[in-house]
Amino acid sequence: MAGVVVITGASRGIGAAAARIAAREGLAVCLNAARSIGAARDVAAGIVAAGGRAIAVQADVSRKEEVAALFAACDRELGTPTALINNAAMVGAQREICDVDAGFLREVFATNVDSIFFCVGEAVKRMSTRHGGKGGAIVNISSAAARMGGVVGWAAYAASKGAVDSFVMNAAKDLGPQGIRICGLRPGMTRTEMLEEIGGEARIQAGISTVSLGRAAEPEEIAEAAVFLASSRASYIHGTTIDVTGGR
Repeated sequence: MAGVVVITGASRGIGAAAARIAAREGLAVCLNAARSIGAARDVAAGIVAAGGRAIAVQADVSRKEEVAALFAACDRELGTPTALINNAAMVGAQREICDVDAGFLREVFATNVDSIFFCVGEAVKRMSTRHGGKGGAIVNISSAAARMGGVVGWAAYAASKGAVDSFVMNAAKDLGPQGIRICGLRPGMTRTEMLEEIGGEARIQAGISTVSLGRAAEPEEIAEAAVFLASSRASYIHGTTIDVTGGR
């Protein structure tokens, strides 16, 4: 599979796994991280050592100007992106709804929703046939929390992921005629550093009875689905968000 993919939040977990899988399939990979840039560079170095092409670019994708710089770096060093996987996200602190303030909401939604708008906007400038592009594919990582509600105390996270799902449905109407496929992916319980931040193994054990397969996912299992959706093998999947939840 030829082309160039930008993956946000690629220093660890699902994003790092997606970078490695995409590189194995022949894509050049632009890994993004806001803070853990050293870890992203390590992933990129591993891809290059294995014969692939990869760079790591530090950018806070909740900031429009930094997203523009991220895509410009990809253009310059790898070429025009043909795919985008929006994976960057945060859960935020556990708070009762009566304790949620404007600053907290702004941080969660800026990271989980604003970043989607900004990254998709830059991708459209490059992929859209209306802008002289050749088309492309965009995958937004949502969460099962968007449809079933999150853990008690994380309503802001669940609401932000519901916004991601709505964005996919609406953006599909805009972007399909421009040669761009867009879809979403809802991971379920997955063994990532993000899960560790909200309880790790204890959280898994508390919810495992709701998972038909009886286990949490590994990051690679979610990443495989994300890379598939970004590939030509998913050429007629558009405007929908797919559950990868083990039957939860």
